[in-house]
Amino acid sequence: MKYIVETSKTPEQATRDLEAAVKELGFGVMHVHDIKQTLHDKGFELPNACRILEICNPKQALAVLSEEMSLNLALPCRVSVYQEAGKTKIGMFRPTAMLSILSSSEKLKTIALDVEQKIIQMIDAAR
Repeated sequence: MKYIVETSKTPEQATRDLEAAVKELGFGVMHVHDIKQTLHDKGFELPNACRILEICNPKQALAVLSEEMSLNLALPCRVSVYQEAGKTKIGMFRPTAMLSILSSSEKLKTIALDVEQKIIQMIDAAR
């Protein structure tokens, strides 16, 4: 269900490298949520870094939404860069696993597999 790797990079460097890999593979970063900073701004202290990148490939998003509009609930894809037990990790929920719960469309299974393979490439490149 999850794909998570460890890296020796800092969360900041891993995030920069992930953003570069996202663009290189034809996706875009729609937004970066800095959870640690957001919680700090609200008076709560999270001891670990946690950034969530919302990423999207417009062509694939259009294909998914054209096939089954309700899957907008699962878009955009999210990749996290975070610290746990002193280590930096990069991970995602696998689109194929999520889709298997949300839809039985064969066309969407193909799209989910393609997207998943590309996101794994991004994560591995940022590692």
